[in-house]
This record gives sequence, C-alpha cells and structure tokens, in this order.
Amino acid sequence: MTQAMLGATLGKTGADFRLWSHHADLVEVCLFDEAGAAELKRLTMTRGEGDVHHVFVEGLKEGARYGFRIHGPYDPPQGHWFDPAKLLVDPYATELDRPFVYDPRLGQFGIDTADLMPKAILKAPKPQKPMMPLGDRAGFIYEVNVKALTMLHPDVPEAQRGTLSALAHPAILAHLRRIGVDMVELMPITAWIDERHLAPLGLTNSWGYNPVAMMALDPRLVPGGVKELRDTVAALHAEGIGVILDLVFNHTGESDVLGTTLSMRGIDNRSLFRHVADDPCTLVNDTGCGNTLACDHPFVRQLIVDTLRHFVLTAGIDGFRFDLAPIMGRHWDGFHQDAPTLKAILEDEVLEDRILIAEPWDIGPGGYQLGRFPPAFLEWNDRARDTFRRHWRGDPGTTGDLATALAGSAHLFGAGGGDHSRSVNFIAAHDGFSLYDLVSFEHKHNEANGEENRDGHNENHSWNNGIEGETSDKAILKRRRQDVEALLSTLFASRGAVMLTAGDEFGRSQRGNNNAYCQDNALTWLDWSALDAELVETTARLAAMRQRFSCFMDTAFLTGNGDVEWLGPSGETMTVDEWQTSDLGTLSMVLSTIDRETGKPARIAVLFNRSQKPRDLALPAAYGRKWRRLATGKGSATITVKPRSVDFWLES
Repeated sequence: MTQAMLGATLGKTGADFRLWSHHADLVEVCLFDEAGAAELKRLTMTRGEGDVHHVFVEGLKEGARYGFRIHGPYDPPQGHWFDPAKLLVDPYATELDRPFVYDPRLGQFGIDTADLMPKAILKAPKPQKPMMPLGDRAGFIYEVNVKALTMLHPDVPEAQRGTLSALAHPAILAHLRRIGVDMVELMPITAWIDERHLAPLGLTNSWGYNPVAMMALDPRLVPGGVKELRDTVAALHAEGIGVILDLVFNHTGESDVLGTTLSMRGIDNRSLFRHVADDPCTLVNDTGCGNTLACDHPFVRQLIVDTLRHFVLTAGIDGFRFDLAPIMGRHWDGFHQDAPTLKAILEDEVLEDRILIAEPWDIGPGGYQLGRFPPAFLEWNDRARDTFRRHWRGDPGTTGDLATALAGSAHLFGAGGGDHSRSVNFIAAHDGFSLYDLVSFEHKHNEANGEENRDGHNENHSWNNGIEGETSDKAILKRRRQDVEALLSTLFASRGAVMLTAGDEFGRSQRGNNNAYCQDNALTWLDWSALDAELVETTARLAAMRQRFSCFMDTAFLTGNGDVEWLGPSGETMTVDEWQTSDLGTLSMVLSTIDRETGKPARIAVLFNRSQKPRDLALPAAYGRKWRRLATGKGSATITVKPRSVDFWLES
C-alpha cells in the first residue's frame, strides 16, 4: 500500500487516475459524456507499486464524468465479487452527477449497470484555510437532519428547502442564534443508497446512514456540491457557529451477500470488508447493516484520513462525529484504544486540532466501549442519557447516578488519571424517541416502518403522563410540558458538551416512532407552524445561562473540593442515608462559578424536584448575600421549587 494520492487528480494538461486493488486482474477507467449517459472511452490502468492502478488521460477538464470497471474472479465463496459489467464509483469521488437509486440489477452478476449508476465528476479542489475550531470547551451541539430542518419552513424559498444551503438562510441562522447554538452536527450528507427492503414498502431512507461514497456529497441534499458545503460553513462561521459532520466509516450500503456492487465490493471485497475467520464467504456484521469495513486495512485507513482532510481543507469543517466508532478501532482480536486508524487521525497535522466525537458502541463482540476512546475524543454518553430519563420517570435509587452524570461522569472518563469530562450529554437523538415523545409514550409505535413494530429499541425509559400518545387533556399536556422543561434544564446543567436534536427545543413529535430512519415525510420534517414558543424561550434561556456562568462551560469533573456542594432539603450536606433513600424527590447542586456578566465569583444553585408536589428547600447563605431566582432576579424568604421542575438560584 502506498501513500500516493488516490482518486482523480486534475492537472494542467489532463487528469491522473489512481485506484487501489490487490486482487483485481485488470482495472479500467470509463469516461462518459456530459450527461453521464454514453460511455465515450474505456482506458486500461497500469498496476504499479503497492497495487495502485494508474493512468493519465490527456485533455480531460473539470466536469468530466467517470467510473471504474474491474476484472477479476467472480467467486463469492472465496470473497471475490469482481464483475466488469458493474460500473463502480471511485471511493475518492467528491461529487456525483446524481444520487444512488436502488435497483435489483445492481446486485446481479453480468448485468451492465452503467445506466443505473451515478458518475463521479472530476473536480479541481479549492483549498481554504481551516477555521480554528471552538476547542474542547463544553459547547451546545445541535444535531440536524438537513432535509427535515427546512422542508416546512415558511420563510425558506421552496426551491431551497431540504438542501444544505437552507441552513444559511437568515431565518434559520436567526433561530440558531436565538437558542444559543455553538455547533451544528449535520447528520450524514454524503452519498447513500436506500436499503433494498424500503422501496416495496413505499419508503425511503431519511437519515443517510447507508453510505457508498465517503467523500461525495449526496446531490439530493447538497446539489451545489463542495461549493455549497463551503459557502454554508462560511455562513455559519460568520455567526460563530461551528460545523461537525456525522460520518459513517463502519459499513457501506452494499450490504450483505444479497446486496449491491457499487464501489468497494467490486474493487476488492475480500480485502476491504471483514469476513468470518477461515470463511471468506461470510461477511462480519458488527454494524447490523450486512457488512463491516476493515478499518485496519491500510487502504481503508488512508481513505478515512483523506476523507477527513478533504472536508477540513476544502470546506473548513470544524469536527466529526463517527457512527459506530468502535469498528474504527477494531482488529481481529478486538477493539484497541491505540489502533492505527485512530492514531492516524489523531496524529495528522490537519486533523489534530479538530473536534472528534465517537459513538462508542456497535453490535460486535466487545462493542460497548464508552469511556475507552483516546483522550482527544468526546463520546456520546448513553449512560447519562438513561440516568436523566430514569430519574425523571421516577425510578427509585437514581439520585446518586444523577449527581454523577451532572458532575461529568468521572467513573467513565476519569480512568488513567483524566480530570476532565469527555462526555457528550444528551437526552434524545435522531435514533429513538424525540424529547416530547419521551414523556408522551410508554411504548414505541413503529408500524409505519413496515416491520410490524419489531424494529427500534423496546426499552426507552419513557412515560406517557397518563395517556398514550396524542391527547387534548390540558392537565396531561401541562405535565408533559413540565417534564420536557425539567429534562432540558437537567441537560443544560450537566458537565460536558450537551446535544439537542433539532426540533426538540419546540416540542416536535414523531407520533411514537422511535426508529424513523425511513420516514422522509411530515413525520420527521419539522413543523415550524406548531413551534412551542415557550419551550424555545426555555432553551434559549438555558443556553444563555451556560454561557454566562463558567461552572457550566468548564469540563473539569466536579469533585466537591470547593467546586460543588450536594445538599439535602434542609440545606445541609447530603448524608449517606439521604443518598441511599430510594424515593428521594429533591436534590440541590450548589456550584462555585464566575459570573461573566460581572466578572466576579458567585454561587449558583440548581434545585431538582421530581415529585408531584412543590417542595421547600433551604440554601446556605454567605454573610450579607441573598439567593435570588435567576429567571426573575427576585429573592424570597422561602425557596419553593415547583413540582416536576428544575429551578436556578443565584447568590448575590
């Protein structure tokens, strides 16, 4: 394997094509007309050092369409799927002339697929100086499904709705500023193909976690290609908002042995995907998607690093979230924190200062690796998620777990002497119930997905406040609103980065569907006409509070050594008995902080009351200072916390 530039490189007199394949007998580059319809020329590539096949084509200019055909053994029992009838997309393509559309012929041997396949577009890169990322401070991450965010927004022009450029529309930017977003995390915008079972059900993939080309932007979401991404990132940067890309390096949309041959399967299936030991016919399925990329293979490793570099250098991307990230650190003998692929990312001079976020689990053996990624990685923290949910559901014995999560989850991220949290705290994400559905449904309702409600998680730690699903009962609606506000307040009071999925700040519902990956329709599109202005204001107030007080932005673990006091109802330090009280309904967290509005030291109290009744709580006062409710600025002789709520008090 060589470190030579792979893919298509445009020069002054033509274009240089390089593609790696070890087991191929012959590799050809195919050139197409401007419409990507007629094949104009087919050129044989020469195998060179490190199994890199190469050819230079004189006279080619930017905009040329191309693909590859590869000759070799078609022998699936031995792990070989070579078929020169299959036009293959360059893994290094950065733009495609059309999206992938599933067709059974894409997986049938000997059937020519040139008319079915997207063609790569030859592009000259336009590097730009990367923005310095926002650093490792605990920011407010806003998870965005690009299409769903703007499809129903009345102020976004109809032709722009559902595309990446819509994020730069003044109405969207105003909303992001209003709620205090630090970074947007874009769900996959690279080219994907729908799962083969969706079309017969009349469904399409709405999430994009089924990639084919790792660098190529999907024309449905980013019709303007790399320029549209670059311009959108620049518009967000101008507002002080960073951009994180959610990328999938764990599998491809070519799926299992009944799947399609679109790119890497036809390039060198046996090398680039994991197979069961001593059984090259059987693909490892650590992803649940049919195949697993061999991320320890030098070609895949180089592709991953080059993909990340491409997005930083050509679009100014600030960071990345890695789907099912343990696969990137897995070898034949399991996950390794110092795996070469993870090290290659961390040691690359372009990537070393980017924000890196791992989803630290997959379904393979030893797949749960929360807290075990290298220290430079932030990690999605599902234990904090479940703790927040279970506490507000009313599960007994959760007070200690709540405090641990609020303090930064040191038991997870403090191993090896670390003193700062790497947690990305969240309560709801794209996968699972929306925040509002979490307090409105006890059970999933995924019938619309066509799998008889078998798909999606069964245990969501959710509750419905008395009635399952939609209701006009004002008392139940009031309780649901209280619970959503309490969950938001808990999230924003926690140490670490916090993440909110777009729409959860104004009460979006998916009608109980907790696996809406195939609902590219009004079920997942954000209904801006139903925006709950009070919840939006609550989110904005909480985000502003995090910015104002240093205690919420600091990522150092809370230790109790002058940084935090945990108090019981009497205002005294929590006793062992109180910590062990299974049905304890209240908790006070008193934090030492700097008030950035005044520049002076202060104390802020976060008061939790999950019971159904108001609770009077006591707080210790320093000489000559009083506690005032942060929201109103008013003091009170008695501090009463409303039922099912979190209250914030400032000592001044």
